[in-house]
Amino acid sequence: MAASYFPRWRRQPAAAEGSIVGIDERLAWPQMFAMGIQHVVAMFGSTVLAPLLMGFDPNLCIFMSGIGTLLFFVLVGGRVPSYLGSSFAFIGLVIAVTGYGGHGPNLNIPVALGGIVACGVAYGVIGLIVSAVGTAWIETLMPPVVTGAIVCVIGLNLAPIAVHGVSGSNFESWMALVTVLCVGAVAVFTRGMLQRLLILVGLLLAYVIYAILTNGLGMGKPIDFSIVANAAWFGMPHFMSPVFDPHAMALLAPIAVILVAENLGHIKAVSAMTGQNLDRYIGRAFIGDALATIVSGFAGGTGVTTYAENIGVMAVTKIYSTLVFVIAALIALVLGFSPKFGAVIQTIPGPVLGGVSIVVFGLIAVTGARIWVVNKVDFSDNRNLIVAAVTLVLGAGDFSLKLGGFGLGGIGTATFGAIILYALLRRKPTQGPVA
Repeated sequence: MAASYFPRWRRQPAAAEGSIVGIDERLAWPQMFAMGIQHVVAMFGSTVLAPLLMGFDPNLCIFMSGIGTLLFFVLVGGRVPSYLGSSFAFIGLVIAVTGYGGHGPNLNIPVALGGIVACGVAYGVIGLIVSAVGTAWIETLMPPVVTGAIVCVIGLNLAPIAVHGVSGSNFESWMALVTVLCVGAVAVFTRGMLQRLLILVGLLLAYVIYAILTNGLGMGKPIDFSIVANAAWFGMPHFMSPVFDPHAMALLAPIAVILVAENLGHIKAVSAMTGQNLDRYIGRAFIGDALATIVSGFAGGTGVTTYAENIGVMAVTKIYSTLVFVIAALIALVLGFSPKFGAVIQTIPGPVLGGVSIVVFGLIAVTGARIWVVNKVDFSDNRNLIVAAVTLVLGAGDFSLKLGGFGLGGIGTATFGAIILYALLRRKPTQGPVA
């Protein structure tokens, strides 16, 4: 009998609580809903921060992240756990092509949207090629030492954003550390479902502590709950249409290579964590991510990518059920249609969100290292050593390059640098056994 397109998602017995929940398994629905909320919390900071940095509408981008995640889920047949959120790879070039000054709405968003759509089309072509001929050429260009370094770099590159966001005052810095301790305490000293909700529970604990110290004791900037009271319960997202400018399209289309590396690293990381080989879904995953980026670009949203933040959540919760991401996507759609719900999330203090980001971005970096460990990358081989070392410094240092009108930020430079450096340093493997 042929296997069904979607898994059947077996209910995990209560006796197995605390063990790994596989891709084709699920917990009780209340627990699944709680996990979905946690994934929304994990992606929320970056999915909102990226559009803010580019002058996009964050509420629309949250909405499109839900749409993109559902499209990805359907394309991969519910076989690859992933959340699709705003990609940071677009930030530098979007700012370049739009001339965005960094404050308020970006008046030239339509030009950027045309480039985002072009990037999605290029990405989709790569996905079709992979589906037709396999992943051997991708894996030749991006073996575990490269994908591990790229995943690690994403976490390290995002780290300054988290740290800078909590460095406004001494109080904010201490509250970020309190948040880290709250998450760490839940991770280490609790058990069962509470432990699996470590990020959400840790955030709530820190939120309460922050509210007591500020709104209660007047120690810092208090939480402004008036934005919740003034926000409407229901409102349509503000959609925009793209303008297809050849220059912007030419600049943004190559970002597809970075998205390929991120997605490949994501699938390799999930494969390592679950013990399942997901390589046969790589082509479909590329196409799903590409389609989500195209749809987002046509609607007025940012380009999207498989989110490493949510890999971090899976790494610590050991819950890989793809149904969790359907729930998270539906919650994101509610956020997009409800300014009031979005306002509640926006009351999360910056230091608390920054503290959570420190944990999650760190988990991303460690996940990259885990790819090396699981794939037994040999760092006694100088080629691997040089590729990893240079990639980490380029990405963590946010090394940028410009060639004419084309520019690359830290993640882009590190991604292309890792691929090119590995190719240049390739040599025939040593013959015979290694002592």
